[in-house]
Amino acid sequence: MNKVILITGASAGIGKEAAKQLLQAGNVVYGAARRFDKMSDIEASGVRVLQMDVTNEQSMVAGVNSILKAEGRIDVLINNAGFGAYGAVEEVPMSEAKYQMEVNVFGAARLIQLVLPSMIDHHFGKIVNISSISGKFALPLGAWYHASKFAFEALSDSLRNEVKQFGVDVIVIEPGAIKTEWANIATENLLKVSGQGRYKQMTEDFAKMIKSMDDSTAGEPKLIANLIKEVITTEQPETRYAAGYMAEELLSMRKTMTDREFDDMLSSLLNRK
Repeated sequence: MNKVILITGASAGIGKEAAKQLLQAGNVVYGAARRFDKMSDIEASGVRVLQMDVTNEQSMVAGVNSILKAEGRIDVLINNAGFGAYGAVEEVPMSEAKYQMEVNVFGAARLIQLVLPSMIDHHFGKIVNISSISGKFALPLGAWYHASKFAFEALSDSLRNEVKQFGVDVIVIEPGAIKTEWANIATENLLKVSGQGRYKQMTEDFAKMIKSMDDSTAGEPKLIANLIKEVITTEQPETRYAAGYMAEELLSMRKTMTDREFDDMLSSLLNRK
Protein backbone atom coordinates (compact mmCIF):
# COMPACT_ATOMS: atom_id res chain seq x y z
CA MET A 1 0.00 0.00 0.00
CA ASN A 2 1.25 3.46 -0.86
CA LYS A 3 2.00 5.54 2.20
CA VAL A 4 1.24 9.11 3.26
CA ILE A 5 4.61 10.56 4.25
CA LEU A 6 5.66 13.79 5.94
CA ILE A 7 9.33 14.73 5.71
CA THR A 8 10.85 17.82 7.28
CA GLY A 9 13.90 19.68 6.01
CA ALA A 10 12.77 19.02 2.43
CA SER A 11 14.28 22.19 0.94
CA ALA A 12 17.75 20.72 0.38
CA GLY A 13 20.09 17.76 0.74
CA ILE A 14 18.83 14.50 2.20
CA GLY A 15 15.29 15.79 2.70
CA LYS A 16 14.83 16.95 -0.86
CA GLU A 17 16.36 13.80 -2.35
CA ALA A 18 14.27 11.55 -0.11
CA ALA A 19 11.09 13.42 -1.07
CA LYS A 20 11.85 12.84 -4.76
CA GLN A 21 12.58 9.15 -4.35
CA LEU A 22 9.62 8.44 -2.11
CA LEU A 23 7.32 10.18 -4.58
CA GLN A 24 8.74 8.16 -7.48
CA ALA A 25 8.02 5.01 -5.47
CA GLY A 26 4.31 5.90 -5.60
CA ASN A 27 3.77 7.42 -2.18
CA VAL A 28 1.89 10.58 -1.24
CA VAL A 29 4.70 12.82 -0.05
CA TYR A 30 4.45 16.06 1.90
CA GLY A 31 7.70 18.02 2.07
CA ALA A 32 8.00 20.62 4.81
CA ALA A 33 10.60 23.33 5.34
CA ARG A 34 11.05 26.95 6.42
CA ARG A 35 12.43 27.90 3.00
CA PHE A 36 9.26 27.39 1.01
CA ASP A 37 10.77 28.91 -2.14
CA LYS A 38 13.49 26.24 -2.22
CA MET A 39 10.91 23.50 -2.78
CA SER A 40 9.44 24.72 -6.08
CA ASP A 41 11.26 22.00 -8.03
CA ILE A 42 9.93 19.10 -5.97
CA GLU A 43 6.48 20.72 -5.91
CA ALA A 44 6.51 20.73 -9.72
CA SER A 45 7.25 17.00 -9.67
CA GLY A 46 4.29 16.24 -7.41
CA VAL A 47 5.51 16.60 -3.84
CA ARG A 48 2.96 18.50 -1.76
CA VAL A 49 4.89 21.23 -0.01
CA LEU A 50 4.26 22.90 3.34
CA GLN A 51 5.92 25.92 4.89
CA MET A 52 6.82 24.69 8.35
CA ASP A 53 9.22 25.90 11.00
CA VAL A 54 9.90 23.21 13.60
CA THR A 55 10.40 25.91 16.23
CA ASN A 56 6.92 27.32 15.55
CA GLU A 57 4.03 25.51 17.21
CA GLN A 58 1.35 27.05 15.00
CA SER A 59 3.05 26.04 11.75
CA MET A 60 3.54 22.45 12.92
CA VAL A 61 -0.04 22.05 14.10
CA ALA A 62 -1.41 23.63 10.93
CA GLY A 63 0.78 21.44 8.71
CA VAL A 64 -0.14 18.16 10.38
CA ASN A 65 -3.83 19.05 10.50
CA SER A 66 -3.87 19.94 6.80
CA ILE A 67 -2.44 16.52 5.91
CA LEU A 68 -4.88 14.68 8.16
CA LYS A 69 -7.78 16.62 6.67
CA ALA A 70 -6.70 15.84 3.11
CA GLU A 71 -5.51 12.23 3.54
CA GLY A 72 -7.11 10.95 6.73
CA ARG A 73 -3.83 9.60 8.05
CA ILE A 74 -0.05 10.02 8.24
CA ASP A 75 1.76 6.70 7.84
CA VAL A 76 5.36 7.88 8.00
CA LEU A 77 7.06 10.83 9.70
CA ILE A 78 10.66 11.51 8.70
CA ASN A 79 12.25 13.94 11.14
CA ASN A 80 15.06 15.28 8.98
CA ALA A 81 15.17 19.01 9.77
CA GLY A 82 18.31 20.00 11.65
CA PHE A 83 21.54 21.95 11.65
CA GLY A 84 24.87 22.11 13.50
CA ALA A 85 25.69 24.95 15.91
CA TYR A 86 29.45 24.74 16.26
CA GLY A 87 31.89 26.58 18.51
CA ALA A 88 33.69 26.13 21.82
CA VAL A 89 31.47 25.57 24.84
CA GLU A 90 33.00 28.65 26.45
CA GLU A 91 32.02 30.85 23.51
CA VAL A 92 28.68 29.63 22.12
CA PRO A 93 25.93 31.99 23.34
CA MET A 94 23.32 30.17 25.40
CA SER A 95 20.63 31.53 23.09
CA GLU A 96 22.29 29.63 20.21
CA ALA A 97 22.64 26.50 22.33
CA LYS A 98 18.94 26.59 23.19
CA TYR A 99 17.99 27.13 19.53
CA GLN A 100 20.10 24.11 18.56
CA MET A 101 18.12 21.93 20.94
CA GLU A 102 14.85 23.51 19.85
CA VAL A 103 15.40 22.60 16.20
CA ASN A 104 17.12 19.24 16.53
CA VAL A 105 15.20 17.80 19.49
CA PHE A 106 12.10 19.65 20.62
CA GLY A 107 10.73 20.38 17.15
CA ALA A 108 11.03 16.72 16.18
CA ALA A 109 9.48 15.64 19.48
CA ARG A 110 6.51 17.95 18.98
CA LEU A 111 5.86 16.58 15.49
CA ILE A 112 5.97 13.08 16.93
CA GLN A 113 3.31 14.08 19.45
CA LEU A 114 1.15 15.49 16.66
CA VAL A 115 1.28 12.47 14.34
CA LEU A 116 1.12 9.65 16.90
CA PRO A 117 -2.65 9.74 17.58
CA SER A 118 -3.41 9.05 13.90
CA MET A 119 -0.79 6.30 13.70
CA ILE A 120 -2.08 4.64 16.85
CA ASP A 121 -5.68 4.85 15.61
CA HIS A 122 -4.65 2.99 12.44
CA HIS A 123 -2.33 0.62 14.33
CA PHE A 124 0.40 1.44 11.84
CA GLY A 125 3.16 4.00 11.62
CA LYS A 126 6.85 4.51 11.05
CA ILE A 127 8.79 7.33 12.64
CA VAL A 128 12.22 7.76 11.05
CA ASN A 129 14.54 10.01 13.03
CA ILE A 130 17.56 11.27 11.08
CA SER A 131 20.22 11.44 13.76
CA SER A 132 23.94 11.23 13.03
CA ILE A 133 27.02 9.24 13.97
CA SER A 134 27.55 12.41 16.05
CA GLY A 135 24.90 11.01 18.37
CA LYS A 136 27.35 8.32 19.44
CA PHE A 137 30.55 10.30 20.01
CA ALA A 138 31.51 13.94 20.45
CA LEU A 139 34.14 15.99 18.64
CA PRO A 140 35.65 19.18 20.06
CA LEU A 141 33.87 22.40 19.07
CA GLY A 142 30.58 20.61 18.47
CA ALA A 143 29.24 20.14 21.99
CA TRP A 144 25.75 21.48 21.41
CA TYR A 145 25.25 19.69 18.10
CA HIS A 146 26.42 16.42 19.65
CA ALA A 147 24.27 17.02 22.73
CA SER A 148 21.22 17.44 20.50
CA LYS A 149 21.94 14.19 18.65
CA PHE A 150 22.71 12.26 21.85
CA ALA A 151 19.33 13.47 23.15
CA PHE A 152 17.60 12.53 19.90
CA GLU A 153 19.01 9.02 20.16
CA ALA A 154 17.74 8.65 23.74
CA LEU A 155 14.34 10.07 22.86
CA SER A 156 14.08 7.54 20.02
CA ASP A 157 14.93 4.62 22.30
CA SER A 158 12.32 5.57 24.87
CA LEU A 159 9.71 6.26 22.20
CA ARG A 160 10.36 2.95 20.42
CA ASN A 161 9.56 0.98 23.54
CA GLU A 162 6.46 3.05 24.29
CA VAL A 163 4.75 2.78 20.91
CA LYS A 164 5.68 -0.65 19.55
CA GLN A 165 2.60 -2.02 21.35
CA PHE A 166 0.50 0.15 19.03
CA GLY A 167 2.07 -1.03 15.77
CA VAL A 168 4.38 1.96 15.40
CA ASP A 169 8.06 1.50 14.51
CA VAL A 170 10.75 4.00 15.49
CA ILE A 171 13.89 3.87 13.35
CA VAL A 172 17.08 5.88 13.75
CA ILE A 173 19.33 6.63 10.80
CA GLU A 174 22.87 7.77 11.57
CA PRO A 175 24.56 9.36 8.53
CA GLY A 176 28.29 9.88 8.34
CA ALA A 177 29.70 12.66 6.17
CA ILE A 178 27.21 13.55 3.40
CA LYS A 179 27.45 16.27 0.76
CA THR A 180 24.81 18.74 1.93
CA GLU A 181 24.54 22.37 3.01
CA TRP A 182 25.11 21.20 6.58
CA ALA A 183 28.93 21.30 6.38
CA ASN A 184 29.12 24.84 5.00
CA ILE A 185 26.63 26.17 7.53
CA ALA A 186 28.39 24.44 10.42
CA THR A 187 31.80 25.71 9.31
CA GLU A 188 30.61 29.30 8.86
CA ASN A 189 29.04 29.23 12.32
CA LEU A 190 32.19 27.73 13.84
CA LEU A 191 34.49 30.37 12.37
CA LYS A 192 32.15 33.15 13.47
CA VAL A 193 31.92 31.92 17.05
CA SER A 194 35.43 30.59 17.74
CA GLY A 195 37.58 31.82 14.86
CA GLN A 196 39.36 34.30 17.13
CA GLY A 197 40.91 34.03 20.55
CA ARG A 198 42.14 30.97 22.40
CA TYR A 199 40.40 28.38 20.17
CA LYS A 200 41.47 29.95 16.87
CA GLN A 201 44.00 27.29 15.80
CA MET A 202 41.76 24.39 16.75
CA THR A 203 38.90 26.06 14.90
CA GLU A 204 40.92 26.52 11.73
CA ASP A 205 42.12 22.90 11.85
CA PHE A 206 38.60 21.65 12.40
CA ALA A 207 37.15 23.76 9.58
CA LYS A 208 39.84 22.45 7.25
CA MET A 209 38.99 18.85 8.20
CA ILE A 210 35.27 19.36 7.55
CA LYS A 211 35.94 20.97 4.18
CA SER A 212 38.30 18.21 3.08
CA MET A 213 35.73 15.54 3.89
CA ASP A 214 32.92 17.39 2.13
CA ASP A 215 34.99 18.01 -0.99
CA SER A 216 36.53 14.60 -1.54
CA THR A 217 34.97 11.82 0.48
CA ALA A 218 31.47 12.69 1.67
CA GLY A 219 28.64 10.54 0.35
CA GLU A 220 25.79 11.75 -1.82
CA PRO A 221 22.37 12.55 -0.27
CA LYS A 222 20.82 9.78 -2.38
CA LEU A 223 22.69 7.24 -0.22
CA ILE A 224 20.61 8.19 2.82
CA ALA A 225 17.48 8.73 0.70
CA ASN A 226 17.78 5.15 -0.56
CA LEU A 227 18.16 3.93 3.00
CA ILE A 228 15.06 5.83 4.11
CA LYS A 229 13.07 4.30 1.25
CA GLU A 230 14.29 0.85 2.25
CA VAL A 231 13.52 1.09 5.97
CA ILE A 232 9.97 2.34 5.53
CA THR A 233 9.13 -0.64 3.32
CA THR A 234 10.76 -3.19 5.65
CA GLU A 235 8.19 -5.10 7.69
CA GLN A 236 10.49 -5.52 10.68
CA PRO A 237 13.15 -2.83 10.41
CA GLU A 238 16.25 -2.65 12.57
CA THR A 239 16.26 -0.03 15.30
CA ARG A 240 19.32 1.75 13.81
CA TYR A 241 21.06 2.09 10.48
CA ALA A 242 24.35 3.85 9.70
CA ALA A 243 25.61 4.92 6.26
CA GLY A 244 27.95 7.46 4.73
CA TYR A 245 31.67 8.18 4.82
CA MET A 246 33.39 6.48 7.78
CA ALA A 247 30.07 5.89 9.55
CA GLU A 248 30.46 2.23 10.40
CA GLU A 249 34.22 2.52 10.99
CA LEU A 250 33.92 5.39 13.46
CA LEU A 251 31.02 3.78 15.31
CA SER A 252 33.02 0.57 15.61
CA MET A 253 36.06 2.45 16.94
CA ARG A 254 33.93 4.25 19.49
CA LYS A 255 32.69 0.89 20.78
CA THR A 256 36.11 -0.72 21.06
CA MET A 257 38.41 2.17 22.05
CA THR A 258 38.78 3.65 25.50
CA ASP A 259 37.94 7.34 25.89
CA ARG A 260 41.64 8.24 25.90
CA GLU A 261 42.33 6.20 22.78
CA PHE A 262 39.42 7.80 20.98
CA ASP A 263 40.54 11.27 22.11
CA ASP A 264 44.02 10.59 20.71
CA MET A 265 42.53 9.46 17.42
CA LEU A 266 40.49 12.66 17.17
CA SER A 267 43.58 14.74 17.92
CA SER A 268 45.42 13.04 15.07
CA LEU A 269 42.55 13.83 12.73
CA LEU A 270 42.88 17.49 13.66
CA ASN A 271 46.66 17.33 13.21
CA ARG A 272 47.09 18.21 16.86
CA LYS A 273 49.53 16.70 19.37
